[in-house]
Amino acid sequence: MSSQGGDARFVVREAVADEDRAACFLVRKEVFVGEQGVPEDIEYDAYDAGAVHVLAVRTEDGQPLGTGRLLFGAAGIAKTGDAAVGSLGRLAVAKAARGLGVGVALVRAIEECAAARGLTAVDLHAQTHALGFYERLGYEVYGPEFLDAGIEHRAMRRALNGH
Repeated sequence: MSSQGGDARFVVREAVADEDRAACFLVRKEVFVGEQGVPEDIEYDAYDAGAVHVLAVRTEDGQPLGTGRLLFGAAGIAKTGDAAVGSLGRLAVAKAARGLGVGVALVRAIEECAAARGLTAVDLHAQTHALGFYERLGYEVYGPEFLDAGIEHRAMRRALNGH
């Protein structure tokens, strides 16, 4: 799976190689730990090993621009309570790449990964400042507001095509 940004400035691919996964973790550290103050010891978890990670890189030089992950199977059930629903998480776009469409491309790539694994919907926990972003992509809020890593979040879900 490899999709291109609308203006060819970046590509999104599944992060399979060790160096791609390391790039994913680097972006997460920059955004969540550096910018948002999430403690590093809770940013990385046991779910990372079995998750599908996606990575956006700048076309011209391979610079990592963004990342996200999909939990499914036992990890997805632990997060969503439903074997047919994947959990999108750890979506992060480097400050220098914001406004280029990287976040949208990452979400769509994760949805493609979920559909390819037979999942019928994707759940996520959105920081409240990002609700509008996810709503524009078809996600709907459910449940009460809650704190995660000291940051206000809401649960959201989007059914995948045909479901």
